[in-house]
Parts: sequence; structure tokens; C-alpha cells
Amino acid sequence: MSQLRTVLLTLATLAVLGAVAGFATVLFGLFNTSARTGHWAVTDWAMHTTFENAVALRAPPEEDVPDDLSDPALVELGARHYDSACAMCHATPGTSAGATIAAMVPPPPQIDQAVKPWSAAEMHWIVDAGVKMTGMPAWPAAGREDEVWAVVAFLTAVQHGMTPDDYAELTAPAAEGYCASCHGAGGTSRAPRLDILTPDYIADQLAAYRSGARPSGMMAHAAAKVPASGDAELAEAIARLEGPKQAAPNDPAAGEALAARGIAQIPACLTCHGPDNQNPRIPSLDGQGEAYLADQLALWRDGVRGGAERAPLMVAAAKGLSDADIAVLSAFFAAR
Repeated sequence: MSQLRTVLLTLATLAVLGAVAGFATVLFGLFNTSARTGHWAVTDWAMHTTFENAVALRAPPEEDVPDDLSDPALVELGARHYDSACAMCHATPGTSAGATIAAMVPPPPQIDQAVKPWSAAEMHWIVDAGVKMTGMPAWPAAGREDEVWAVVAFLTAVQHGMTPDDYAELTAPAAEGYCASCHGAGGTSRAPRLDILTPDYIADQLAAYRSGARPSGMMAHAAAKVPASGDAELAEAIARLEGPKQAAPNDPAAGEALAARGIAQIPACLTCHGPDNQNPRIPSLDGQGEAYLADQLALWRDGVRGGAERAPLMVAAAKGLSDADIAVLSAFFAAR
């Protein structure tokens, strides 16, 4: 019994001494936080091993990986966002980051190396969740799985051997400016057409992206490049952009009855978005991209999208839609 008491007393003493040492290290700045000294080898090992195991534990199941990650339009959307928001740290295929980035502790891995060990599901978790103590942020908008998968589509293309020339062609800026790179005639069909929207509506959405009322990691980043005072002028300009080329929609006839049908106290889609719409703050859907419409309807249904005056009505209208309903409604409006 006395031996057990001695052991417990020794352990308690060691615990107290460890706590005092840790407190003193924090209080008196004994730990050197300078990036110039780097980490001990054991610290690097512990952090990276913890990171790998955390990703393996939390990555979504493989069955949740979308089937369309090879869609060129999705790859382009992800590549253009990466080029604007991520390339500064991770560089581009076949290139290296600058000396300042290389001096970070730990340094961000070059993109060709960064994607090598991971599956698509694991890359999704890393992009979405970020990585503590590395400078890698979480995705700026919670719930935007569609945007994260677009970046993963690009990263998967890098895994498959994207060359520097491929990347340069994919991310070439449009002559009409930054916004036109995605939304102009040469942009990606996964981005919305703006030429069918009013300047009032576009300005409202820019403000909503900037404030976070309409969550979007991609558009929050883009909107931050323009001062709020410039929203009206920018909206006037980009409302005149010729939209990206869209693929021919799937069977549009199947969605007509659904678009004309109201549910209980919720009016039909065509009541607000039909040809008689005269409200400049309600978007026209006729001729909008099918894939984009499907993404937005899913966001409304799942309660993620906001930033509209009638957001509660749209959430209620979309709440009961199945994936099949969303597909036929998107095709119907895309074909009009």
C-alpha cells in the first residue's frame, strides 16, 4: 500500500512540475516562436502524422465524390479560383513559389507535390476544413460543397499531369477583365450568365457576397477586389457581358408542369421567374446555365443560399425538391 502511495505521489509531483514548466514557458516567453529556428524533427513528425490521420478520419466517404470531377467547365472554375486565391502560396504546375512563401514554417507544398498523396475525398476535406498552424485557411463559406468540389476537380487534373501550358491556357485572363474570365463569352459554363440579369440584381448580390449574407468562398474573394462604392458601376458593366457558351440542356419539357405548379401557399416558379416578371431584383432564369441552376436550387433546398430579399420564400419553394425535380426544372429554364 505504501508503495502505491509513493507511486501516486511521484506521478502527482511530476504532473505539477510539468504544469508549472508549461505555464512558465508561456508566461515568460521561454519558447522561441521565431520562424527562423524552424521546428524540431520530432515536432515536424508529430504535426504531419497527426494531420494525415485527421484527414483519413474525417474525409467524406468515397461514394460522396461527384461523378463529374472531370467536367472541363468544373475544372476551369476551380482553376480560376485557385489562380486568384491559392497560387501565391502553392505556385502553379511546373513553377515554384517566391522566396517569401518558401520561408514560411512549414512552407506550403508546391502544388504538384501537394496533391500526390491524397484521394479526391481527402483533398475535399483539406480544402474545406483548412489546416491549423500552417497558414492554410478553411473555405471562407460554410456549406459550399459545390465550390470546394470545383477546386478538387482542378487538383485532380493536376494529379493527372496538368502541364504549365495547360494551366496557362486554362487560367488565361479575359480581355474584358477579371469578371469576364468566368462570366464572359470565353468563361466557364459552371458560372452564371450575367447578361440576362439586371444591374440592380447584380449589385444586390455583390453586396450580399461581400457581407456574407449570400455565402460563397469564390465570390467573397472576387467581391473583395472591388470597393463597395463601386458595386453599382461594376454591375452596370458586367450586366453587358456576353455570357459563357452553354451546353444544350437535357429534356426541357419534363420540367414545364413542375415550374407551373405552386405548392400550398408557395407560388409557382413561373409566377416570379416567368416572362411577366418586371421586378429588377428578381432574376430571370430563362437561358441561364443548366448546371448553374441545378447548383443554386440545391443550395436553396439545403438552406445554404441566402442574399435575396425573398430568401425564405425560395427556401420554402425548394425544400421539397428531389434531385430529379431539380434536374428537370434546371433543364426547363435553361432551354427557355
